[in-house]
Amino acid sequence: MSGGGGGYPSDLTDGQWALVEPLLPPARVGPKGGRREKHPRRRIVDAIFYVVRTGCAWRQLPKDFAPWPTVYWYFTWWHDDGTVERIHDALRGKVREADDRDVEPSAGLIDSQSVRTADTVPAATRGFDAGKKVKGGKRFIVTDTLGLLLAVHVVASSIQRPRPRRREAAFAVDQARPPRRQEGLADQGFAGRLVEWAAQILGRDLEIVPKALDQRGFQVQPKRWAVERTFLCLTAHRRLAQDYETSPAHSETMIR
Repeated sequence: MSGGGGGYPSDLTDGQWALVEPLLPPARVGPKGGRREKHPRRRIVDAIFYVVRTGCAWRQLPKDFAPWPTVYWYFTWWHDDGTVERIHDALRGKVREADDRDVEPSAGLIDSQSVRTADTVPAATRGFDAGKKVKGGKRFIVTDTLGLLLAVHVVASSIQRPRPRRREAAFAVDQARPPRRQEGLADQGFAGRLVEWAAQILGRDLEIVPKALDQRGFQVQPKRWAVERTFLCLTAHRRLAQDYETSPAHSETMIR
């Protein structure tokens, strides 16, 4: 792996960087051209992935990366202008094409996950999930049948069933707008008005996958195992095992 700095496991390989680099926005310059960027873009991206993988605070980035305020500035810039979302969607399309699938999926899997938040997260964006006894936030995601993320929406975990949960799920479904009609699969917690709303407003069929009559406790449902695997993948990254972000929007970008 040439071109890297610290040689951390989270660093991009040369092949990965070749895919990402062309998707980054041009360097910001002043009205008269300004000075060149001081730190290589690749090391900025590596530093962001280091935070996601290790869960360290921005201030605790190793010294062989750019100064942490610089790395965080790039993170917020690429969040604000939609760069992270565009890169994510472009790479998802490449993965689907490599699997001989259409770039735009015809089915989406919907689920939610409650996650604890750090003490540094403002109280306004925290809640309490009485059902799962979790104080923190709730992630709503829509994936394709490969488990690749189509949409994510983060709210306080006090969003509960029945109506609020479905309203937030509806927002996540709406974010995952493909150019063609899409079928959705969800568990029984999303049943009811969301099914009707998805059909009438979004033009999508939402199928509720019921539990087996003899099911006790958690079991992976055959049609929805991919979205469960995605949640497992997210929480394997220490920054995502809890929610450390001061805003839900930054939480969504960290997930992407």
